[in-house]
Amino acid sequence: MTGRDDTIAAIATARGRAALAIVRLSGPEACRIAASCFRGANLEAVPSHTAHFGYVLSPTGEPIDQVVATVFRAPRSYTGEDVVELTCHGGDLAPQLILEALLHHGARMAEPGEFTLRAFLNGKLDLAQAEAVADLIHAGSTRAHRTALAHLQGRYSEQLRRLRDDLLELCAYVELELDFSEEDVEFADRARLCALLDRTAQFLQDLLNSYRLGELLRDGVRVVIGGRPNAGKSTLLNALLGQDRAIVSPLPGTTRDQIEAEAEIEGLRFRFVDTAGLRSTEDLVESEGVRRAQQAIEAAHVLLYVFDLTLGLDAEEQAFLNTLSAAHPTLPILVIGNKRDLVASPALPPLRWPVLALSAHHARTHPAELKPLLQKLIDVVAADLSSMDASAVVMNLRHRQHLARALEAVQAAGTVLNQRISSDLLALELRRALHELGAITGEITTEDVLDQIFSRFCIGK
Repeated sequence: MTGRDDTIAAIATARGRAALAIVRLSGPEACRIAASCFRGANLEAVPSHTAHFGYVLSPTGEPIDQVVATVFRAPRSYTGEDVVELTCHGGDLAPQLILEALLHHGARMAEPGEFTLRAFLNGKLDLAQAEAVADLIHAGSTRAHRTALAHLQGRYSEQLRRLRDDLLELCAYVELELDFSEEDVEFADRARLCALLDRTAQFLQDLLNSYRLGELLRDGVRVVIGGRPNAGKSTLLNALLGQDRAIVSPLPGTTRDQIEAEAEIEGLRFRFVDTAGLRSTEDLVESEGVRRAQQAIEAAHVLLYVFDLTLGLDAEEQAFLNTLSAAHPTLPILVIGNKRDLVASPALPPLRWPVLALSAHHARTHPAELKPLLQKLIDVVAADLSSMDASAVVMNLRHRQHLARALEAVQAAGTVLNQRISSDLLALELRRALHELGAITGEITTEDVLDQIFSRFCIGK
């Protein structure tokens, strides 16, 4: 990224019609540049954290819009620099003209994520918190929002920092021993060191295990609805969504391509995918739909396999499920016996997967019909969701990679300690673990890493 001792400007709100928009300035010349095109109070002289009504003028002196200018003086601002936010009327034109006026008076167009980058560089938040800003912006569910907010508040970073401080203290003792190696003395308590390494390894493993849930929080749970034609898959999709998203017809083979829609359940975002009925067919279009359905099933987080209770689950379908389960042993499968309203005493086949009987048609007007299914969905993807500590869930792939390498170093240090190999190697592994943990919060980082992280942010943030 370019130099960070200049003043940057950007529109901080999304494009399009809205009541208000915000144009943001940050840098040593923020107040002067804003004052150059603002008519109202003298923004160079007003105190911090004050708001002022006035007009922004174009370079030719013509009014652009009525605005409220809010001044935040360093270091009490988001970036740690002087910041001015100009709140104008929404829409595409007014914010753009105001931005052009600021650029004319000496500001530079901000790069993606540069405001948050400056906040990180000025010590207003660490790197994990900065990344949580992006996660918070892109959160697609209540749980994802809650997790990103916990990370932004620093609770996740604080756990890593305490862990790193403990390792740093013990590393210092081990390295002190190296300085006095000829005297054959031990400054580090070996029993305490072993216990700490065990606790650290378990904590890191728990964080790594949480990444699967973190992925689901970030990207949503992909639930594919599969089964034979006319089993009621589209009716079930509509019931789950509470609206008519898919065409429902008594004619088999109505759905020929994937239909995808989202819904939030227990704070998790679920992406339901209705697929073409699985059967052999000579119809080229339908056969392509069947092929895509099979591909969708293989990429699913959960499969809802729907069969018609009036016909039963035949041997061919059971063979398909067995083959699929053998090929994808970690894929959760829920078998749904549909059309319960048409069967007096539904007989559910004895399977090794959960089997539920319901009426998707009845569920369209009676949502309580779906409660057992929704609870099963939550159980198979996140059984411990209710007791989840949002600050201990890893959603970031970069963090996962550093945590995996830190765990590897801690485990190696434990092996060195138990086998009483040289303190040199023990210190080396402890330093490696410290490096990986520090890379998560930004205590150890490089310009390339910062560029990679903040280039994914939106401009204005």
